[in-house]
Amino acid sequence: MGDPLVENHDMTSAWLQNPLMKAVRREPAPWTPIWLMRQAGRYLPEYRKLRESVSFADLCKTPDLAAETTVRTVERLGVDAAIVFSDLLLILEPMGMTLEYSGDRGPVLQNPICQSADVERLGELETVEPLSFVLETVQKSRAALPDHLPLIGFAGAPFTLAAYAIEGGSSRDYRRTKTLMYNDTGAWDALMGRLARAITLYVNAQLDAGCQLVQLFDSWAGCLSPDDYRSYVLPHTRSIIESIRPDAPVIHFATGNPALLPLLAEAFGKKKVAPDGGRRRLARPTRRRLASDRPRPSDSRQLGSRRVVDVPRRDSPSGQRPFASGSMSARSHLQPRPRRAAANAGRKRSGIGRGCA
Repeated sequence: MGDPLVENHDMTSAWLQNPLMKAVRREPAPWTPIWLMRQAGRYLPEYRKLRESVSFADLCKTPDLAAETTVRTVERLGVDAAIVFSDLLLILEPMGMTLEYSGDRGPVLQNPICQSADVERLGELETVEPLSFVLETVQKSRAALPDHLPLIGFAGAPFTLAAYAIEGGSSRDYRRTKTLMYNDTGAWDALMGRLARAITLYVNAQLDAGCQLVQLFDSWAGCLSPDDYRSYVLPHTRSIIESIRPDAPVIHFATGNPALLPLLAEAFGKKKVAPDGGRRRLARPTRRRLASDRPRPSDSRQLGSRRVVDVPRRDSPSGQRPFASGSMSARSHLQPRPRRAAANAGRKRSGIGRGCA
């Protein structure tokens, strides 16, 4: 049986020979792609200037501007791939949630799910038409990018979207989310199933619009134990991944708990992970290593570069490139990295369960 990541494409296509695309097929690549956990636009002067006159929501919903931001970031940083400029939570709006972006608190959902009965307020996403601005951004970005650079589409994974919908924003302990998850499995499964169907429709539409691969962000899954992830999350995430076009690579990304890495791979289910069964050689918790080895301000840039380059060498004993669960993505080489303090200044926690009595 052929490899669906290869057989449905003309292998002479320039983007298929890109280092990231080689890595997801577990083929030899000239370097190991890595994922730098930073939204580049926040510290680019061009982005900051644009944001002086355009709100974040309007930027996401204006395809010309969103595509320009996507492409400009790639041109400035020289990375191996582009990722669509958008936001995880936009999918919740056509499902009936009221989303606002606050400058100091981040995204806020004004009508959160406060109790089990509220799950029925979340509508089924029957069509991607309300999200057509994202698909137009994909089309415009793909047209403007060089042929050799793949474009990554993305969506929030169901647990992270569910947690946002229940907490109403960011949370320190996810107390309300876990209360619903533990106390009413029927309502929880209904919520997760509805989100999973919407995400599947959404990411496949992004692929049809011009993306070469997609990434699922489960940014908050790290708050779960492996047993809880297996019981309450894994079946729903697996249903998404197995329903994504078989010729499209999927990056499954989560942070905060390296013990979940084997389960992130298990979520691929019947979908082929790599031509040689590479899932058995799942990457060790590479992103955690990157975080713990991050250069201190006193370190030289050369030392920081050596530390990052050394991570895949340590974590891949047989010389295999540790790209299986999606803990890494595209970066061809290290360039000077702006300080993070300015980008993070003024950010505050927005509490939990806002809008609930």
